[in-house]
Amino acid sequence: MAKHPPIQPRLPVMLHGADYNPEQWSAYPEILKEDLRLMKLANCNVMSIGIFSWAKLEPEEGRFDFEWLDRQLDAFAENGIHAFLATPSGARPAWLSRKYPEVLRVGANRVRNLHGLRHNHCWSSPVYRDRIAILNGELARRYALHPAVIGWHISNEFGGECHCEYCQTAFRQWLMKKYGTLEALNHAWWTTFWSHTYTSWEQIESPAPHGETQVHGLNLDWKRFVSDLTIAYCKHEIEIVRPCNPELPITTNMHMTEGIDYRKLARELDVVSWDAYPEWHYTEENDDTRLAAWTAMHYDLMRSLKGKPFLLMESTPSLTNWQSVSKLKRPGMHKLSSLQAVAHGADSVQYFQWRKSRGSSEKFHGAVLDHSGHENTRVFRDVAEVGRLLGGLKEVVGTATPAKAAIVFDWDNRWAVKDAQGIRNSGIRYEETVLQHYRAFWELGIPVDLVGSEDDLSGYKLVAAPMLYLISEENGKRIERFVEEGGTFVSTYWSGIVNETDLCHLGGFPGPLRRTLGIWSEEAEGLHARDRNGILLRPEAAWGMAEEYAAHEIADLIHLEGAEALAVYVSDFYAGQPALTRNRLGKGQAYYLATRVRDLAFYIEWYARLAEEAGLARAMNADLPQGVTAQIRTDGELDYVFVQNFTPSEQTVPLDSESYTYVESGQSAGDRLRLPAYGLAIVRRATR
Repeated sequence: MAKHPPIQPRLPVMLHGADYNPEQWSAYPEILKEDLRLMKLANCNVMSIGIFSWAKLEPEEGRFDFEWLDRQLDAFAENGIHAFLATPSGARPAWLSRKYPEVLRVGANRVRNLHGLRHNHCWSSPVYRDRIAILNGELARRYALHPAVIGWHISNEFGGECHCEYCQTAFRQWLMKKYGTLEALNHAWWTTFWSHTYTSWEQIESPAPHGETQVHGLNLDWKRFVSDLTIAYCKHEIEIVRPCNPELPITTNMHMTEGIDYRKLARELDVVSWDAYPEWHYTEENDDTRLAAWTAMHYDLMRSLKGKPFLLMESTPSLTNWQSVSKLKRPGMHKLSSLQAVAHGADSVQYFQWRKSRGSSEKFHGAVLDHSGHENTRVFRDVAEVGRLLGGLKEVVGTATPAKAAIVFDWDNRWAVKDAQGIRNSGIRYEETVLQHYRAFWELGIPVDLVGSEDDLSGYKLVAAPMLYLISEENGKRIERFVEEGGTFVSTYWSGIVNETDLCHLGGFPGPLRRTLGIWSEEAEGLHARDRNGILLRPEAAWGMAEEYAAHEIADLIHLEGAEALAVYVSDFYAGQPALTRNRLGKGQAYYLATRVRDLAFYIEWYARLAEEAGLARAMNADLPQGVTAQIRTDGELDYVFVQNFTPSEQTVPLDSESYTYVESGQSAGDRLRLPAYGLAIVRRATR
């Protein structure tokens, strides 16, 4: 397995830096000069600059001021610091909103917003697109070949939607292209329900709180349209800056905005960037392990979008200012949480922000530099230590994650399942369901990708698709072939319910997965919080296990159509009926979990057995304490294993018979690793 090329060949090292806003400090030249000294002291080699600088770059229409940015980039180049240069479309200047009110968004209530906030602009607005194209063109011609600039940072955390007439027209055109005829659209949306049939394209409007909300096909297509429109806008910006230097990699920072299909957006980017802000130390039990798994899942998703290393573009070096209670990172947590991203495929650790703002909404958001303005702080020392450590990980840059397991995570499935008005409207918990399955891999130290149902599955040994509510016939056949050719497939309750336009599959659930899973789902119910049930594994069928696990929230009543029951329900009128099944199909096998099991231990034990059957390798052949995980990156000759302790107690991890050395020191790791509270070790070994 060869390495991937570095994100920027001119800087083939781990990137370390922050969002930098010199425009906020133009009246303080002594601070700008001091920043350069402190950046080098913090072992930073890259800054993101210009993200919200439109008003500084173009203080009035057609009048540009680049002198301040010239000075800053020249100073970077002189001091060995590089820059991701941002396009400033994340927030528009007041003069633009005043002169061209059409650039401001219209809400779902059909009221146009006032100037303010950020991303309060219409992706369809011709004026907005024209004005940003002019400014981006000026930036690209001036800086695309600047020695400090190593990449483009397009806008900032895209998100949101507009319901203006421009967007309504664009939505109708999008629908015309997709469906061709109103007859096809009316059938796909099942508009005969409640006499919602459309007889002209002009009758179609976006969902509104005082209008249409109950046509699920409309709701789903609106979300797809907004995602496509946002991506098209991003592509518009990319097309302006790329020609001036096609060798500069292009990215935009993502932050789990549910409204954008990041799998599609990633196709337009050279490298994926992610903004991570976990709420560490939030629970009363002081247990960060669930959050660590949740964070790791998103890192694995970002890596999987393009199948190569990504950038951690933003994180906080201390606390945020937007959590209900803003907690400081405990000793060790900054290093651990930063290197967690690297363990899962990041080739950078970057922060929001370099220096705390003096005023406005983020003046108390964490930063490398506090308002004190000097390096004599715990946070600065933590950041400098991470920078020093990253400087010693050059050999890890570009390495891959050898995942042979995958979890299916589709955006349109996510949208549809939350809009279903089905068995559990008080909390369907789609993301929580995905996390339950992901966390088992995380606790076991098994590398995993997050893929789409349209992706090629042939390179995996095991694929899990929790709550695959929306699935087309074509994608169902793809999964069926995967199993027939020897793969292991796992699915759950509330899967195979609707097709790609949110119409229920006819002929029995789980629709196109019915033959693969060998079951028929006759009924499903939601359970109240007071309802209790459980599943009992049958020892003669389920790996000799005769254990009972608590189940809650959802129960699916199924019939066997070739599958065998591995576990049955414990109580209620369906006690004794199948709750976990296995179906052998071709060379492979498919499992179906009919209820939401409460116990984490079940998922860990179950997937440990499935992984063993499928021949999945763990990062380390060791029984890891709960809350300790091991992740692996490899260049095909050497494996780099990141062993991470997300508990507030010291943990010991026995090493297997293989020879490990510490990456930092090159010394032998011996026969065990001792990890302090919130500690980690990075070791290498010859590739298995």
